[in-house]
Amino acid sequence: MKNTINPSQHTTDVLVIGSGAAGLSVALRLAHLGKITVLSKAEVTEGSTFYAQGGIAAVLDESDSVDSHVEDTLIAGAGLCDEKAVRYTVEHSREAIEWLIERGVMFSKEDESYHLTREGGHSKRRIIHSDDATGKAVSTTLVSAVLNEPNINILEHYIAVDLITGNKLGNDDNRCHGAYVLNLKKDRVETISARFVVLATGGASKVYLYTSNPDVASGDGIAMAWRAGCSVANLEFNQFHPTCLYHPQARSFLISEALRGEGAVLLRPNGERFMPEYDERAELAPRDIVARTIDHEIKKHGIECVYLDISHKDEGFIKGHFPTIYSRCLEFGLDITKDAIPVVPAAHYTCGGVKVDLNSRTDVSGLYAVGEVACTGLHGANRMASNSLLECLVFAQAAANDIEAQWDPNQSPPVLPPWDESQVTDSDEEVVLSHNWHELRQLMWDYVGIVRTDKRLQRALRRIELLKQEIHEYYSNFKVSNDLIELRNLVVVAELIVRCAMQRKESRGLHYTLDYPKLAKEARDSYLVPLDNHS
Repeated sequence: MKNTINPSQHTTDVLVIGSGAAGLSVALRLAHLGKITVLSKAEVTEGSTFYAQGGIAAVLDESDSVDSHVEDTLIAGAGLCDEKAVRYTVEHSREAIEWLIERGVMFSKEDESYHLTREGGHSKRRIIHSDDATGKAVSTTLVSAVLNEPNINILEHYIAVDLITGNKLGNDDNRCHGAYVLNLKKDRVETISARFVVLATGGASKVYLYTSNPDVASGDGIAMAWRAGCSVANLEFNQFHPTCLYHPQARSFLISEALRGEGAVLLRPNGERFMPEYDERAELAPRDIVARTIDHEIKKHGIECVYLDISHKDEGFIKGHFPTIYSRCLEFGLDITKDAIPVVPAAHYTCGGVKVDLNSRTDVSGLYAVGEVACTGLHGANRMASNSLLECLVFAQAAANDIEAQWDPNQSPPVLPPWDESQVTDSDEEVVLSHNWHELRQLMWDYVGIVRTDKRLQRALRRIELLKQEIHEYYSNFKVSNDLIELRNLVVVAELIVRCAMQRKESRGLHYTLDYPKLAKEARDSYLVPLDNHS
């Protein structure tokens, strides 16, 4: 009898779930050791990294210092950053940039030196960038390097359904042994067994109606980690980017903070500038203040948007520094060398996430979390501009180092049971999914948005619990699909966000509540620890 390979069963040394800067960096750093499998929900470039415009914060200039970058980050984090995590990240910033340059990332230069820009919250010019499309430069370079690495296997159009842990297999230990994944092209659930699993799934901004994020940002890693037994922290801190292009045909196109760093000003529809009335730093205030101010202006004056204007700068300067934004706006009939840009806030970045240590380890052994999915302690109550790509790179290296330290070439991944769908049928009620999807995102926008109250949070939680019950019944009875998996994850993350927000009886950073407008005397993280019977 011939040996046959089951196409639904995969084995690998390391399974990396996610194909952004964090996931690809981990894969590249471990490829020399063994077989690495990278899971990508869409094309390998379709993550938040690819769309990141601004740049990467790093201490690269002689006039700058680690202490200065640390201090700026601590101030932006509103007293909630873990100083050890901040210092660790900043101390490894130059090394991370050098690693990217060695891989071939072409950063913008001015004369012979790299051009450094400044963004909100930074006291120095320390943002290294590739014009206004840094994420694209980083993403395409890392993708190219991964495709040339024989030990790395990329599975595109796959979405993880759930992690497979010792508990789920009836073992005493709760180590992570792999994942069930849905092959979207073949519409079947497959099993991947691995010695180590790295979550690099990005954030959860798709839980909100308006977001700057691509469609894949549905909180999958946070929800899967929670179900596997990982604690989460600080999920009430959702960063709303102040300036998304407001246009019916523009699907949440981001207008980079770098425009304000280079002198763009915010205006009311009548042409009046308003930021200096709210904060002495004006347009360079941290983005939570700018987003809240715009939200206030929109509600106060009953207007649809405000305007961002850089037209007073030289035309050549604008086209040279912001070619992507210039050409994209031009597609919508806006010439930013002459016209002000209509903008509104949109959900942009998840500052909390799966709790990890400085080695990127979660509470579950063998399971790591890197990038936006993780809560490292770097961001605190508010992410400072351009620290996020830096965090991806630094903690990817930390995870890779920790995995390498445990590497045993004689160890092999365990044999895992196949996915059982013998009790489910094809759904004939897809409308339920689309209705629940819209209802969840609308209620999160209305009740758990930029400004919150206890009453709004309680209303949100009641509705989320009902939705969660409906979605759970649906999940139990029907075959899984991409939309169902994402909706199941989003409703879990929505509940975690609300429960974290309910713990915080103060206004701090990105969490602003009308019931508790002042800071508490002591800064504390919000923690949620899963029970054994969570769904």
